[in-house]
Amino acid sequence: MRDTKHLEKHSNKVAEKQKEKLLFRTQRKAVEAGAHGTLDYTIKEGVNKDKVADDKIIKNKK
Repeated sequence: MRDTKHLEKHSNKVAEKQKEKLLFRTQRKAVEAGAHGTLDYTIKEGVNKDKVADDKIIKNKK
């Protein structure tokens, strides 16, 4: 009797976690590239002032 209660409780918990993961995956939204200034950042100080930070400028920094 006692063993079946624990097994049922565990299986219900596992099923609920699986359902929660599935719902979380389906409700996730895609990220918009460049939404909050992450793309085309303008440099404000230094030699490259007022230039857009792209591959050319970033490669020179390495």
